[in-house]
Amino acid sequence: MMNISVQNLNMTYPTGKIALRDISLDIKSPNLIGLLGPNGAGKSTFMNLLTAGLLPTGGSILLDGEPLVHKEKKLKSKLGYLPQSFGLYDELTVWQFLDYMAALKGIRDNKKDIERVIQETNLKDKRKARIRTLSGGQRQRVGIAQALLGNPELLIFDEPTVGLDPEERISFRNLFSKNAQDKIVLLSTHIIEDVQSVCNRLIAINHGKILFDGTPEQLILSAQGHVGLLENQQEEQGFKVTARVNTANGVHYRIVAKQLPFGAQVVEPTLEDAYMYLIGKEGDKQ
Repeated sequence: MMNISVQNLNMTYPTGKIALRDISLDIKSPNLIGLLGPNGAGKSTFMNLLTAGLLPTGGSILLDGEPLVHKEKKLKSKLGYLPQSFGLYDELTVWQFLDYMAALKGIRDNKKDIERVIQETNLKDKRKARIRTLSGGQRQRVGIAQALLGNPELLIFDEPTVGLDPEERISFRNLFSKNAQDKIVLLSTHIIEDVQSVCNRLIAINHGKILFDGTPEQLILSAQGHVGLLENQQEEQGFKVTARVNTANGVHYRIVAKQLPFGAQVVEPTLEDAYMYLIGKEGDKQ
């Protein structure tokens, strides 16, 4: 079992940019957590701090009750990480690259482990292919495979399904769900579909602050009464159009609003609606 406690975490870069503001939360295994937020919200900074890639300018992170700065070696032995920009060695084959990464992680029975992650990421027919010959989606699968090496207790994926086709994304969502049965899996994404079906907890961040921390059902419930359909297009005043819906009676407009305009038919929110409503509400406060 792993326990991560984040206490009053702040991060300000030397440029003066404030990336995170007073973040506090606890994460225990098993858990599959979706980290949501627009580009520039602070998600990648948060993950870099969790992996000890950065030191916070305020607050602390505790790993099993002890400061992470004193437990970095312990963390690295239990961590599988796929950053958003992950460099691959183009002249190596998939097998050679995974063998190299296994050596860096100090994995003893590396051949058996490499076979396992190749199987899990559907790379069997590409094991001898040089990485430079792979498609974007295949390269992403190699990145996911290296994170799974060593069967780590903490898996952190930054935009893991970018470049994958719909069938591959479903396959990897199932893989993440399977791993979360006895681990902490943290998925950072802006693709709501990737967290809707598998995550038991959502954390939404924007402008460096936590806007929401709870279950998908709780987030959907927060948007009840704030999502509707309009039969006729109107000037966007006080609401946001999230989709154009083709119906037998013509095009309808799906909207989210703090107060729905006259004539809007109230409908059940989706998770994406609820997320848009949350971000919109926070934007109104800026």
